[in-house]
Amino acid sequence: MALEWMPRDNEIKDHMLHTDVHWGSEPPCVVYEKRPLTDPKGKVVDGLFVSWIRLNNPRQYNSYTTEMVKGVIAGFENASLDRSVVAVVFTGTGPYAFCTGGNTKEYSEFYSLRSDEYGQYMELFNHMVDAIMACKKPVICRVNGMRVAGGQEIGMACDIAVSSDLAIFGQAGPRHGSAPDGGSSDFLPWYLGIEDAMWNCVSCEMWSAYKMKAKGLISKVVPVLKVDGQWVRNPMIITDRYVQDGEIVYGEYQSGSAFKEARAFVKEHQPNADFELLDKEVDKIVWQFANLFPGCLIKSIDSIRAKKKFFWDYSKNYNRHWLAANMGGEAFLGFGAFNTKKITGTDTIDFIKFRQNIAQCRTWDMEMFAEVMGKPKE
Repeated sequence: MALEWMPRDNEIKDHMLHTDVHWGSEPPCVVYEKRPLTDPKGKVVDGLFVSWIRLNNPRQYNSYTTEMVKGVIAGFENASLDRSVVAVVFTGTGPYAFCTGGNTKEYSEFYSLRSDEYGQYMELFNHMVDAIMACKKPVICRVNGMRVAGGQEIGMACDIAVSSDLAIFGQAGPRHGSAPDGGSSDFLPWYLGIEDAMWNCVSCEMWSAYKMKAKGLISKVVPVLKVDGQWVRNPMIITDRYVQDGEIVYGEYQSGSAFKEARAFVKEHQPNADFELLDKEVDKIVWQFANLFPGCLIKSIDSIRAKKKFFWDYSKNYNRHWLAANMGGEAFLGFGAFNTKKITGTDTIDFIKFRQNIAQCRTWDMEMFAEVMGKPKE
């Protein structure tokens, strides 16, 4: 029996935290879209949607600026509170990159040598990762291309990842003046064996999408090259699981002339990459989520996320302070070298000279820094 005698306020409340001030259409920006939910036959389901949050800075491989970080936060927090949203898809613009992390130009030209400013930026970054892992909707990372450095970290904060087979994955920190403390050093020991986690975290070695799948770090890999009407898997990668020098090399890169020929093929065809199969996989996962009890779904997801969040929450604040302090030293050099590579022809410092200077107890000043930085090309 309806309790008709109980007073009820039936005015729908607005739980949205953000307006569209944080989103845009012209890069660099974050694009926020609500796309209609569709069934497996492509029929639109009335009143239900999928939120797409897209990093839109393709000229800089979808690296996120400070304003873009705010856009990601706004996107996830609004999607979380939107009754009509079934799931969130997090992706990037174009065929080359999901995200390559923080914007190196901004890091080098504004944040380096401004440690307190970078500390405030890291508050925003930490909020971004928190927003992804606190979203009350399942989050799918649609990896359309490179997922590197901070891009790898925000990607691993998502719940499920499906990837283009042209994508590469990895860290950049120790090679470019930082540490992968935006999530990788927290998540990887949970995902991998400890030595795999160690090597992936510190070596800056890039892994193929197939290797990531073999290691259990992503859920699905699909081809995106369609040539003469036929799908072609990434020819740069060994996709047969065979043994070489006593080790399984599935997912590793080809070598020698085979790699050069394959890379030329990919370079020719990648601008016209076709994401049909990738989007079908995304739609399949979303439809699976749509046909589950929403409360039971998000409780189950939060229970899995809690293990990632345990390590992330344990470390994020002290990592923020170290990353801020580091902007006065190695990060100044690392980001500066990367930012001036068109001038010097190299994106790293002279590591051996830098270590020699440290061994001699040299003062960390501009004279010492100048000795290890690349010199302008003639």
